[in-house]
Amino acid sequence: MSNLQLIIEERAADIGKFLVGRLLPFRQKRMIGPFIFIDHMGPVKLNEREQMDILPHPHIGLSTLTFLFEGSIMHRDSLGTAIEIQPGAVNWMTAGKGIVHSERTPDHLRDSEKSLHGLQIWVALPKEREFMDPEFFHIEAHQIPTWTEGTTQFKLIAGEVMGHRSPVPAYSPLYMLEIKSQEKQTLHLGASLFGESGLYILEGGIQSEGNHFGPKQILVAKESSLCEFTIEANSTIYIFGGEAFPEERFIDWNFVATSKETLAVARQKWRNQEFDKIPGDSAEFVPYPSFQGK
Repeated sequence: MSNLQLIIEERAADIGKFLVGRLLPFRQKRMIGPFIFIDHMGPVKLNEREQMDILPHPHIGLSTLTFLFEGSIMHRDSLGTAIEIQPGAVNWMTAGKGIVHSERTPDHLRDSEKSLHGLQIWVALPKEREFMDPEFFHIEAHQIPTWTEGTTQFKLIAGEVMGHRSPVPAYSPLYMLEIKSQEKQTLHLGASLFGESGLYILEGGIQSEGNHFGPKQILVAKESSLCEFTIEANSTIYIFGGEAFPEERFIDWNFVATSKETLAVARQKWRNQEFDKIPGDSAEFVPYPSFQGK
């Protein structure tokens, strides 16, 4: 959707207790718990003539989670939401039966140099919530649970784990946990985790079973209860996952559904421009990509 997104080519290998991959989905593991898509956006530097302008585009069947490390994004959607997200806060948009949103450089930054760096994540909805009414929630950085254990800092961005609960209103059992460590140490998290677990390395690195892994890699634990590793000094990682759904999920462009028929209906609805419009945004929109061949 955006020329500012950094897409890491899929690489997967079986190394014992872990499948190693980059980005979701990849062939050997389409989802991790309810997490179906992870995009590492940036880091990029933009001058006063360069802007982020992702035009209105639709989603169904998922919640989007936006979490920034640097920069700001102006979010607008067809519910009438207009809010600027800044580093440390969470935008949680649940598409349900359908929502349209845009993501742009805020007006007050458009004439200056700026940076942009963050994660954009899709979390599939449980089947019984697939056609719920769309919702949007903005959770400020100070509302996100944070705590320290020794020299390790934890932040629970979404879900419930380790005796803490995020105010992000997730609709299935999940967790997304930020871990920062200034010192090299071994972490034993398995007893606190459930379902399926993935580990994303933002900076620094980890060691597991004699292997070293660095930034922009996702490790998928075969057994979340066995999740232990050595985190290197000055590292930031994210542990995410949760209970897997019993049904398969299908992806078509920005749409997620439990049936291909639902995807086909959404696809045609967008082509016909029958989704709700975004108040105060442009009449332009992202067309359904012709390369999909459908």
